Amino acid sequence: MIPAIRVEQVAKRFGPVQALAGVDLVVEQGEFFGLLGPNGAGKTTLISALAGLVRPDSGRLEVMGRDVVQDYRAARRLLGVVPQELVFDPFFTVRETLEIQSGYFGIRNNDAWIDEIIDNLDLRAKAHVNMRALSGGMKRRVLVAQALVHRPPVIVLDEPTAGVDVELRQGLWQFVRRLNRDGHTVVLTTHYLEEAESLCGRIAMLKQGRIVALDTTDNLLRSFSGHSLRVRLAPGGRLPPSLLARLSEEKDGFHAFRLDSFQEVTSILDALRATGCNIEDMEFGKPDLEEVFVSVMQKETA
Repeated sequence: MIPAIRVEQVAKRFGPVQALAGVDLVVEQGEFFGLLGPNGAGKTTLISALAGLVRPDSGRLEVMGRDVVQDYRAARRLLGVVPQELVFDPFFTVRETLEIQSGYFGIRNNDAWIDEIIDNLDLRAKAHVNMRALSGGMKRRVLVAQALVHRPPVIVLDEPTAGVDVELRQGLWQFVRRLNRDGHTVVLTTHYLEEAESLCGRIAMLKQGRIVALDTTDNLLRSFSGHSLRVRLAPGGRLPPSLLARLSEEKDGFHAFRLDSFQEVTSILDALRATGCNIEDMEFGKPDLEEVFVSVMQKETA
């Protein structure tokens, strides 16, 4: 099967800044893929190159087997991009904006699909309101609608929920999950790592224009994070010497222990009980993508 996205040794420099430094990446059809990285890592540059808005200095990009440079029109038709910036035409209503966007792709009689997008993104009450009069969150909904209006098989969402309310966020992800189940490939960049953790099957992490981690979400969590036990002892309580070597962190009055297996919980509690320590509070922590992200970025810096 042809990959949804293929990136081969793509490099791009803006003056002295190396935005992309030989990126290799393959996203298979039907994946929900996460592209994470700090500000300035090259995520938006890579997305712009995929959309044909930036021409790479070297390398090759394909969307559903279509070369982004050599076969731009076909590649662009197969791709829907939600940009990070709020870019809109201030002279049209929401519905007119979506009808015009359909025309850019040569699509006529698209009213039924536009109605479905408007309903799923909760834009019905604003359908005939001028774009200038919308709030920032509403404008972002329209950007998502524009990216979907030509039914692209590959959808790229660049920070789609930045600055939007919780209700929209939940409605948007419900709609995007449905599109993914129907066979659409989704690539997501976000600073909300809990979104990436719950939505993405695979994740690539970029730093300074290079991919520094690429694996399934589960494998990344297992490799760089893990379960933990945090206990706060009653006043006067001290950890027994046998547990001091296993202590991974001491913060806000809590003693944190990294767990390799659930059986370790019993041995830690038994050791505390044997020395007469009373537990005032206890928390059990699951693997966390934020911890993975910080670990990977610090590792690469070192």
